[in-house]
Amino acid sequence: MIRPFRFLATIAVALPAAAQTPQPIVRVGGFADAYYVWDLGRPALRDRAFTTQAVRHDEFNINLAHIEATLSAERVRGRLALQAGTAVQANYAGEPAIGANSGPSLSRSIQEAVVGVRVRPGLWVDGGVFFSHIGQESWISRDNPTYTRSFTAEYTPYYSSGVKVTWAASPKITAQLHLLNGWQNISENNERKAVGARIDWTPRTGVSVGWAGFRGDEQPEGSARRIRDFHQLVARLEPRSDLTLWLTADRGWERPETGPTATWGSLTAIAERRLSPTLSLAARVERYVDRDGVLIPVPDPEGFAVTSASLGLNLRLPEGVQWRTEARGYWSDASVWPDRLGSRRSTAALVTSLSLTLSASP
Repeated sequence: MIRPFRFLATIAVALPAAAQTPQPIVRVGGFADAYYVWDLGRPALRDRAFTTQAVRHDEFNINLAHIEATLSAERVRGRLALQAGTAVQANYAGEPAIGANSGPSLSRSIQEAVVGVRVRPGLWVDGGVFFSHIGQESWISRDNPTYTRSFTAEYTPYYSSGVKVTWAASPKITAQLHLLNGWQNISENNERKAVGARIDWTPRTGVSVGWAGFRGDEQPEGSARRIRDFHQLVARLEPRSDLTLWLTADRGWERPETGPTATWGSLTAIAERRLSPTLSLAARVERYVDRDGVLIPVPDPEGFAVTSASLGLNLRLPEGVQWRTEARGYWSDASVWPDRLGSRRSTAALVTSLSLTLSASP
């Protein structure tokens, strides 16, 4: 598999012999996202299925709250952000817990802890815990056109742990190369590292396209190897000054040493229409299929195959306050949605959120 020491040694050779002393700029801030959601299935334990966002039914709660400090300078950069919330509990529940140290109880507190060094103009090396290179939807709801997240976002990594090299090849092209512990894990579960890559191209104003990839073995130590390959294409388009579109298509494979290859994939389209400087309407439609149960195993032999659509209204005030409301429906090929009477093929949810962004500049 990947040799991390060889990867790091290559980076070290490229570092300059002496660095200037930049004057760093440090900014501190915070974010709090409170929510209430009504799930038509009324889950008995209040934990909604197949999501990490607005995960508690009929309960006022905090989806995500974090405090952060960022540093930027000519040759160095970094961000430290600590977090809590129900989204944090849900998303980090799968962190491996091997040995007495590390594991989910520590990992879930770290949203980002990353330090970067500029090796040469346009070339940065960053290491630590950082947001994933996959996808267009952010872990922080404030930065998304829709409040809830697509299945594509929920079942690809929100975060990674490792080292990444970012190269601004030109004003229009940026490339990244990642050496990672694995598919969204800070604590390791085996002796093999994974690799990731991303390329973004902005041919002209209002048009950007990209590709992201991942390859690694995500099976625990002692289990038979299954190499996971994942590719995603993304596009962000602004056909009009008041309209933005996000398009995503992805496909994944897991190949065991013997036996058939398992696959999954999705298509997602999101549109946001700005009605005024503070008010916008956002809609999403998607199709997610994981019949082999690679990422979403379900008891039904039809597997997980769901079409979802949502419509939301966003009010964004210049003081950093956002009030967002979204209705979302789900239609599946099998009865995968739990409710108090068993399970159903379709369900719906209505969520509202009030969030605040705090910032303090030097």
